[in-house]
Amino acid sequence: MARDSAKETLAGENGARWGRWARLGPGSRNLKILAERLGLSVGQRGEEVIFVDEDPQKRALGHKALAALERLPIAGATPSPWEVECLATLLKQEPNLDLEEFFQGARIQLESGLIVPRTLGQKAYLTAMSQCDLVFGLGPAGTGKTFLAVAMALSALAKGEAARLVLTRPAVEAGEKLGFLPGDLTEKIDPYLRPLYDALAELLAPDKFQRLWERRILEVAPLAFMRGRTLSGAFVILDEAQNTTPAQMKMFLTRLGPGSRAVVTGDPGQSDLPEGQKRGLLEAMEILQGVKGISFCRLTESDVVRHPLVRAILEAYERKRAPKP
Repeated sequence: MARDSAKETLAGENGARWGRWARLGPGSRNLKILAERLGLSVGQRGEEVIFVDEDPQKRALGHKALAALERLPIAGATPSPWEVECLATLLKQEPNLDLEEFFQGARIQLESGLIVPRTLGQKAYLTAMSQCDLVFGLGPAGTGKTFLAVAMALSALAKGEAARLVLTRPAVEAGEKLGFLPGDLTEKIDPYLRPLYDALAELLAPDKFQRLWERRILEVAPLAFMRGRTLSGAFVILDEAQNTTPAQMKMFLTRLGPGSRAVVTGDPGQSDLPEGQKRGLLEAMEILQGVKGISFCRLTESDVVRHPLVRAILEAYERKRAPKP
């Protein structure tokens, strides 16, 4: 992590301090994001910043935010607006959070870079995946369920904790009738598996992906292809599990062989199954509660790390669904 570059001096009776900071970003955009999201009053001269709120707790939060910005694990010299947004949301939820421990406690080091949690829910999810052989990552879109599971799987592969990586999802149409797609079998199922390829593409160099694919260390396949198999020494990810039937879910969960680990991701609040069809994910959540070795991690709208509008959209839909008093 970057060393804290602040050099602070007292300035005024209210205890406000000037400090020099390196990661303010072009046009001090990162400072503006923190000030706006945390409700702070800021003064600035060059790289020097002062928080002028009368409330000493707010001033302390401002300095904590900038200190965290200096230490934030990132690939480049300056955090992106998205990374600063996540940091501000984290501090708004937990002003007293020990950020040093937060970023150190759950992280994944890959060839492509360092993956760290951006929310409290993501940290709990990463911790569970490192400790349990079967983890259910449950929550709405944009919470990083699939991305973090793929990152953890690639880390296990690199450490020799898994001999191969198997990613699967049910081939269910999301409210559209696609008809008979052209091409061979691979071309027909490719659109259903594209989100898994996207996660792999973000975390693997193209040549690395090709090598793993050619050596059959990496496999991406529809859920129906899992029937009759025993997956030993593998890290297995079932994505979009809310679209599984009870029979499909049971079939998947009983594929695990010796030395295997599995992550099941899904949004219990959504499903593309026909109306009236029982959902395998909901049944598994009910039946498997309390089973030793299985962890259920529930992510919420506060864990959304996509565009800030995504969280606002999800919250608006949630308000619409909530019963009126």
